[in-house]
Amino acid sequence: MAEPKDANVNTHAGSSDMDGSEGHGPVGRPVGWMYRGFRIGGKEIWYASPKIQLLMVSIVCFLCPGLYNALSGLGGAGQLDPTVQDHASTALYSVFAIVGFFSGSFANKLGIKTTLAFGGAGYCIYSASFLCYNHTANVGFVVFAGAFLGLCAGLLWTAQGAIMMAYPPEKSKGQYISTFWIIFNFGGVIGALIVLAQNLHNNTGTVTDGTYIAFIVLMFLGAVIAVFLCNADSVIRDDGSKVILMKNPTWSSEFLGLWECIYRSPWVVLLFPMFFASNIFYTYQQNGVNGAHFNVRTRSLNSLLYWLSQILGAVIFGYALDFPKIRRSVRAKISLGALFALTFAIWGGGYAWQRQQVLRPVTQQESYEAQKLDWTSPGYVGPMFLYLFYGFYDAVWQTCVYWYMGALSNSGRRTANMAGFYKGLQSAGAAIFWRLDGLHTEFNTLFAVTWAICAASILIAAPVVWLKVKDTTDLEEDLKFSDETVEDVVPVTALEKRTSATV
Repeated sequence: MAEPKDANVNTHAGSSDMDGSEGHGPVGRPVGWMYRGFRIGGKEIWYASPKIQLLMVSIVCFLCPGLYNALSGLGGAGQLDPTVQDHASTALYSVFAIVGFFSGSFANKLGIKTTLAFGGAGYCIYSASFLCYNHTANVGFVVFAGAFLGLCAGLLWTAQGAIMMAYPPEKSKGQYISTFWIIFNFGGVIGALIVLAQNLHNNTGTVTDGTYIAFIVLMFLGAVIAVFLCNADSVIRDDGSKVILMKNPTWSSEFLGLWECIYRSPWVVLLFPMFFASNIFYTYQQNGVNGAHFNVRTRSLNSLLYWLSQILGAVIFGYALDFPKIRRSVRAKISLGALFALTFAIWGGGYAWQRQQVLRPVTQQESYEAQKLDWTSPGYVGPMFLYLFYGFYDAVWQTCVYWYMGALSNSGRRTANMAGFYKGLQSAGAAIFWRLDGLHTEFNTLFAVTWAICAASILIAAPVVWLKVKDTTDLEEDLKFSDETVEDVVPVTALEKRTSATV
């Protein structure tokens, strides 16, 4: 029988390390500080375990894109005139769309840690550009910062997606996705609280300098934390198995992997419309609803409620997707049906509200600022709950899409490529819709197109979810996308059971 590829693996429970310390657990793990177990809540974990690595990447996203979401959620990134943010977002998502398609190859070649650390750096520069704009009105710097963030975000989100989909065991993927989404969205919650506290008595329409400074510092901290992650080839799961990767990736092998992902699984293109739709609703929700019809302090409160409701949506759907008493293939079908129903229930409520609103040119008049809703205004509760449900819907959409991709593969290389496709198409959709907003497209039009694309994309993705999500993922199928063997990724004890079962 082939030996595990790490010559220092302990293959017996309770064996001694080279330095004389106790063995690392019931399933052998390599020697070293990253694999020394410690117990929390009766469960043993170690630094290079999926749980710790997911926690760390969640904190990075909490501090970087989480706070970015809080800033964007204000409408216009906290500016009275949203035009400059529209231009920055168009540049951001245009670059993101291009980088996203190839970022899976970069993550596989450079490693998760390097990809994430570089990816986190763009967020603090983006916030700094708005602080600069408050004093110099330098639109060029804001647009450059948006474009640079597109490059960085493409790398960060692809590395994050690979961690979230490839590291967990199959039975826990929904819980891992839910846990990430909870921590990540606490970034939006904390960011919204910062904005709300600093703008509680602010009626100018633009957030204070202190808001931007706080975001810059926290986002920089997130990029620093990413440096302390470990790469995917060091991660060991609870059962001793490793993440499926390429042993010796080259640039040519990784770019070829993009083609292989589609060539070997052509049906994956049916998920592309759902990828495209996954961020387009932010434009209408943040600028067409929150930014257009609420004053700055109420926008801050709405943003807080939006991200809190995302946590609720992630908890409910993340854990439901892992419900052990229902087969995984059945859970996939039920979740898609629930998502389709929510699309018509929530956006139907949105239609009832939107049809009563004034046209966009009216909201752009300076005199309209005094007419915007405050949380003390009569009739505020209805649109508040609508905005809350928009946040819930976003979390449900993202959780389901990540879970579908994770259910299709356990391969780190393949999931990185799928995450790249996901973020690339997602960003292409966002770039188009932010550009439409920058061209002052009527809010009624943005609403109708957004709703139609979301509903249609679910129907297009249905054959993949219904026919390709199995109760378990075939290991041999995943290994086709790497140069590793079963012996490389499955622990010795599991291999023995596997061999005996086939004799």
